[in-house]
Amino acid sequence: MNGSDPTQSESQPQPEKGFEHESVQDLRAERLMLDRAIGGWRGLFDSGAPTLVFVIVYLITPDNLQIALWSALALGAAIAIVRVIRKDSLQQVIAGLAGVAIAAGFSAWTGRAENFFLPGLLTNAAYGSAFLISILVRWPLFGVFLGFFTGTGTKWRAVTEYRRAAAAATWIWAGMFFFRLGVQLPLYLGGAIGALGVMKVVMGWPLFLASAYFTYRILQPVHNKLEASKSEE
Repeated sequence: MNGSDPTQSESQPQPEKGFEHESVQDLRAERLMLDRAIGGWRGLFDSGAPTLVFVIVYLITPDNLQIALWSALALGAAIAIVRVIRKDSLQQVIAGLAGVAIAAGFSAWTGRAENFFLPGLLTNAAYGSAFLISILVRWPLFGVFLGFFTGTGTKWRAVTEYRRAAAAATWIWAGMFFFRLGVQLPLYLGGAIGALGVMKVVMGWPLFLASAYFTYRILQPVHNKLEASKSEE
């Protein structure tokens, strides 16, 4: 007997092994994950370009909303065509073009330029609320995701370390969505089209990437332990 408590050793987190970069392969895995999520630097440009074009054209021709809307749609369509030609992921193509079309539709239907950004505001409010409610009812969404993707069901809820990691990751996303909403909603209500467009781009993929990275760093050790527990059963 060495005097150690086996149950304690299983439940105690070991951050020094879970959060450090142990090899070049770890760095490459993280970069690949982010590249797949957004399509690399080209994905960053493609997602923000239609919004910037809409803002620029509208500020130049504030009396003709249709020109700004059609400019954004035309650029979104051109980007989609280029992506199809390059045989990029159709999921990103469809999502990008649909997002621009929905935003333009809201704006054209109401005749208000600021409503180009309304779908994004509603999306942030919906996602932020979903993540927050999941934490309040003690079923943080990233715990549910972990259980599903590892095939371990609700096992994560039985270990304090896992529950806390899942809650921390879920808080990151709830905070990101509500932070966007807190900054952009006053600009929307004030009709500050230029500032709203800039904030939408600045707080778009950069915040998403930061949230994804820290989520990965928090959940990677838990994911590995859950996977290991499956092989031991």
